[in-house]
Amino acid sequence: MNKSLYVVIVAAVLAACSSPTNREERIGADDPVKKLAISENGRYFMTEDKEPFFWLGDTGWLLFSKLNREEADQYLEDRRAKGFNVIQVMVLHGVGAVNAYGDSALVNKDVARPKVTEGSSFEDSLQYDFWDHVDYMVDKAAEKGMYMALVPVWGSNVKAGFVNQSQGATYAGWLAARYKGRPNIIWLNGGDIKGSDSVEVWRKIGYTIREKDPNHLITFHPRGRTQSSTWFHGEPWLDFNMFQSGHRRYDQDTSAKELRYGEDNWKYVAVDYKMSPTKPTLDGEPSYEGIPQGLHDTLQPVWKDRDVRRYGYWSVFSGASGYTYGNNSVMQMHKPTDTGSAYGARGTWDEAIKDPGAGQMVHLKQLLLSRPYFERVPDQSLIAEQGDKYDYQVATRGKDYAFIYSYNGRNLKVNMGKIAGDRVKASWFDPRTGKITASGEFPNTGVTEFNPPGKPQDGNDWVLVLDKK
Repeated sequence: MNKSLYVVIVAAVLAACSSPTNREERIGADDPVKKLAISENGRYFMTEDKEPFFWLGDTGWLLFSKLNREEADQYLEDRRAKGFNVIQVMVLHGVGAVNAYGDSALVNKDVARPKVTEGSSFEDSLQYDFWDHVDYMVDKAAEKGMYMALVPVWGSNVKAGFVNQSQGATYAGWLAARYKGRPNIIWLNGGDIKGSDSVEVWRKIGYTIREKDPNHLITFHPRGRTQSSTWFHGEPWLDFNMFQSGHRRYDQDTSAKELRYGEDNWKYVAVDYKMSPTKPTLDGEPSYEGIPQGLHDTLQPVWKDRDVRRYGYWSVFSGASGYTYGNNSVMQMHKPTDTGSAYGARGTWDEAIKDPGAGQMVHLKQLLLSRPYFERVPDQSLIAEQGDKYDYQVATRGKDYAFIYSYNGRNLKVNMGKIAGDRVKASWFDPRTGKITASGEFPNTGVTEFNPPGKPQDGNDWVLVLDKK
């Protein structure tokens, strides 16, 4: 197979590096990524040295199959620079998966038979395979301090009958053995699928990964408007929950009555937050920036940066352990050479990575990490007068601080006295820029009304920050 000149040059540059087979030997204190664990209170993530880890993810679903190495480097560097620390990616989009170089992932589309070129590596300028290409990107992400959240095989393949329990176990065992030595792996079982579809296959994959790789976190990526806890909360292999709030508007929701949450993704967090045993939860797929509202009708308006901010702050302030952003063109790595696009994507991935929402997500992470992290709890009792839908306000606090989010700049009436101190210092945090503007000092008693900057309108979102004086 002919390779581009670029690959030959890259291979020469990488010749001094160790191969994937001894990559595990190089993992140590100087690695930019640390092993992840669940915090002691069971609500959040932390590194192995007990530092807070706020999950800020991006859905780069087709990264492994669509981008060559030069393009992958560009994408990963952009996401690193914007503060993302997790990339959610499909290992196999389909059983016929082929990468940008024409390398097939499987023999005869059988997940139990990965197509591996013996003796090759991602450094080999003459012969490497699909899996060496995956190795390259996983290790490149690690160099940049980023984690790869891997979906072994997308759910539609299992639902269609292409993967049975035996095949799933063989493949999951092989995959876990290959990547258990990488420090930057997270496992996403499932893949846009209800757990009730082929539930025994998903259990088999989950148990097999846990047996072969006890050192990395595992969750389940579910279908839109569903959450992993519905089927797998009690499973010992499931370390944390994930839900997909999906891409519909309030008026487009057709889910079952008991899950008809509309755009209120904070309601999924509230359900998971009450469950036992305590496990972290997060929105692993909210509405994507640039995707049509309702997903399938490309004539509908598209979701914008204000919407991805709203989903982020609503869910995280409600107690989520992080947030995953998505972009229509980026998630499918849309290229000018593609004969078509999914869901009406118009821009190419390399232009869409510049969309404003992606650059604004880091402010959420920075705000949460700016105060004592593990003590933070959701506390709606701070809000004296609540609204619904886009008027909904959400509050979270620690011992000496509180954050309250308003999506449309509506006045906030706050029950004071929920944090320590006789007086508090108030500030306004701008989710678009991360700038903080002082607003004065106030008695920490009674009900105080705060007026955010600007006129009330959707997208004029602000965070009221209260700190003990």
